Amino acid sequence: MTEFQIPPPRKRGVLASLRASFLTGLVVVLPVGLTLYIAWAFIGWIDGWILPLIPAAYQPEALLERMFGPEVNFPVRGLGVIVFLIFTIIIGWIAKGLIGRSVINWAEGLLDRTPVIRSVYSGVKQVTETFFGTKEKSFDKTCLVEFPRKGAWALGFVASKPKGEIAERLPGGEDYIGVFVALTPFTSGALIFVPAKDVIMLDMSTEDTAKMVVSAGLVTPTPKVIEA
Repeated sequence: MTEFQIPPPRKRGVLASLRASFLTGLVVVLPVGLTLYIAWAFIGWIDGWILPLIPAAYQPEALLERMFGPEVNFPVRGLGVIVFLIFTIIIGWIAKGLIGRSVINWAEGLLDRTPVIRSVYSGVKQVTETFFGTKEKSFDKTCLVEFPRKGAWALGFVASKPKGEIAERLPGGEDYIGVFVALTPFTSGALIFVPAKDVIMLDMSTEDTAKMVVSAGLVTPTPKVIEA
């Protein structure tokens, strides 16, 4: 019998090698480039709102001209972000004091008596407190929930428990939680209220869950060792 021999692997051509190198470089460059572009655009968006409120003498271009002369002239971004951060920190520090709370309560009372505006302010305030408030954490845990039918499981973000009329009208005898089911590519989703016993809690972080949803499952988190 003749011994079976495995043929040697074919060498890649020049075009195939260039294509593989291009794809490898794209995997490295694209995430970094998109991140820098989004950060640059976000900083420019904030500057577009804040810089018009700053006097012309304190604009970045004017400061550069005074420091280095008129020959140095190039666009500078980031001053609006710095001003916004300082302003927000000062407002938060004032709001924690007695006088600040009194002023805020007076302003909220004024807004609550204004038609249309009170509805907008109330909705924005609830959303802001949900994401940034310290009283109740939402969207800091992820889970699996049967959606959109029984037997099909979807990734979800644990929201707050139902309150008000929703809590009163849900069938009694169950402990319900709100789950936001994000849809790929994360442009929309569904908020559902399900019994807590029907939800499978996950150890995945919200960042890993968001990446998995946005990438349609292409990006999966590193599996953790589950203790028995």
